[in-house]
Amino acid sequence: MGLIKAIANAAGSVLGDQWREYFYCDSLEANVLMKKGQVRTSDKRRSSNTKGESNIISNGSIVAVNEGQCMLIVEQGKIVEVCAEPGEFVYDTSTEPSIFYGNLGENIKKTFQNIGKRFTFGGDAAKDQRVYFFNTKEIIGNKYGTQNPVPFRVVDQNIGLDVDISIRCNGEYSYKIVDPLLFYTNVCGNVSDEFTRDKIDSQLKTELLTALQPAFAKISEMGIRYSALPGHTMEMADALNSVLSGKWSNLRGIAIVSFGVNTVKASEEDEQMIKELQRTAVMRNPNMAAATLVGAQADAMRAAASNTATGPMMAFGAMNMANAAGGMNANTLFGMGGGQPQQNAYNQAPNGGFGQPAAPAQPAMQPQSAGGTWTCSCGANATGNFCTVCGAKKPEPVSPDGWTCSCGTVNKGKFCMNCGAKKPAGVPQYKCDKCGWEPEDKAHPPKFCPECGDPFDDGDLV
Repeated sequence: MGLIKAIANAAGSVLGDQWREYFYCDSLEANVLMKKGQVRTSDKRRSSNTKGESNIISNGSIVAVNEGQCMLIVEQGKIVEVCAEPGEFVYDTSTEPSIFYGNLGENIKKTFQNIGKRFTFGGDAAKDQRVYFFNTKEIIGNKYGTQNPVPFRVVDQNIGLDVDISIRCNGEYSYKIVDPLLFYTNVCGNVSDEFTRDKIDSQLKTELLTALQPAFAKISEMGIRYSALPGHTMEMADALNSVLSGKWSNLRGIAIVSFGVNTVKASEEDEQMIKELQRTAVMRNPNMAAATLVGAQADAMRAAASNTATGPMMAFGAMNMANAAGGMNANTLFGMGGGQPQQNAYNQAPNGGFGQPAAPAQPAMQPQSAGGTWTCSCGANATGNFCTVCGAKKPEPVSPDGWTCSCGTVNKGKFCMNCGAKKPAGVPQYKCDKCGWEPEDKAHPPKFCPECGDPFDDGDLV
């Protein structure tokens, strides 16, 4: 009785699998990466294909492939067919014969052979055939964010900057399955129903954050600044694919499609350092340095004029002492930059103070007669009556009886043509008329007394 029942079961199962089948997959949701195909069967009252094995695909069965999908047919755990072209796919190489497709006589012979094979297994089909559909659309909305700072190399060839800083960034990225065979073989092989993205997203996010550091290194080599990363997302995607190709493309069949950056933030210390270096590098341009110096001098003059604690005169005295200590002159910087120096409306007064408009002092440099060339006070060589750099007039030759005033003007008469000071008799001797301080070189005192700040003028001559 057992053998007769086994023969009956084998014949019934083989005959039940003779019907051609229609496999399809509903629209794959964004979180589903792979899903097992379904056999379309209508109500049992209208369909005769209700007794076939669930994992048997008869020869001549049809598989419907939609846009954004890729179909795999797996037999006994091995991939035997692949189709990524939308439309109807006819599976005509199945090992399960059907009398409804192909040569009838040949199929009847194979059917009896299949009954004999199933008889040895008690009437069951010793075979497993499945259809899987893969989502090949772009998988979007994958958020990332660096919990710890990521090193980034900042290279600025304009100022010679090459420094490593730490940045934080966040945003979203998208990926897609580009090789379903690798994805099935190494990630989701032989699932019973479907494989969703939440089973792999955590691993992908960790590997992505790990790859950010070498990807940032590639970006910095291109000369792209960290603050410009949101405008170079395509380069970032290419750099990440280059770094992750071994694990994602070659192992899992996945590739990054796009990489979006919401914000990029460096530490306050690093940002302040970069800005300070950039501001300092601007001063390499003499014209920019001169303009900055003029602006600083104007700010200092306004601050001194509004000083109510010690009085404006004491504040101006301190400013002049700082100028006398040394420093770069704005006119000199303008000359180095090839620009025209501007005359200050408040030049230094004869006594060294500020606040009184004065005519520009005559250059103290003596003209050089060699070849008709003379050297201006700004350092430029000129041949005409005026300097081609600063516009100063060529100084007149000084006669033997000429004398130099304390304001720097060379005079011939008894009074200075610039400040009106009287020609000193013999070697002048200076002593502060306020506190009595005497300079070591009494003939050449400083502009201000270091003890009380009083300016030296003709009233301090002894």
